[in-house]
Amino acid sequence: MWKPNQPAATPSTPEPVRPTPPAASPAFDTRSASASTGAIPNSEQATIGKSLVVKGEVTGSESLYVDGKVEGSINLPGNRVTIGRNGQVAANINAREIVVLGKVRGNCQASDRVDIRSEGSLTGDVIAARISIEDGAFFKGGIDIRKPGAEPKPGAATTAEPEKKES
Repeated sequence: MWKPNQPAATPSTPEPVRPTPPAASPAFDTRSASASTGAIPNSEQATIGKSLVVKGEVTGSESLYVDGKVEGSINLPGNRVTIGRNGQVAANINAREIVVLGKVRGNCQASDRVDIRSEGSLTGDVIAARISIEDGAFFKGGIDIRKPGAEPKPGAATTAEPEKKES
């Protein structure tokens, strides 16, 4: 006779597969640029929470969600960097895709796209294949649209050495 507190005697019944919850913050905006492009989103995503402050260089091979403060540089060339509503970034960002919901002060270079949402603020130059700026977003800087794989022109600004502009 079967009793509820004993394990099943038949090993032929497989254990159901339980999905792993994403590491995204509850404030994460589910509108995904990769969903519209048909790309498969990276299932691994690191999160820098509201109370965290990172000073220095952030590198790696997974997507990043920033809801805290980052000062320095973010270099994730094959992944998405999302600056959450509470995020404050004073850094040059190099990624496949950059989504700005918070505040960014620095140059952004994306191999695919930069998306500045209505509550986002970006002060710095943008180099990307595509850019989207929603109504209500703040943007101050230059835009250089480059096709993927295009070589930078001699003398063009890069995120490593921003071009100085005199006002």
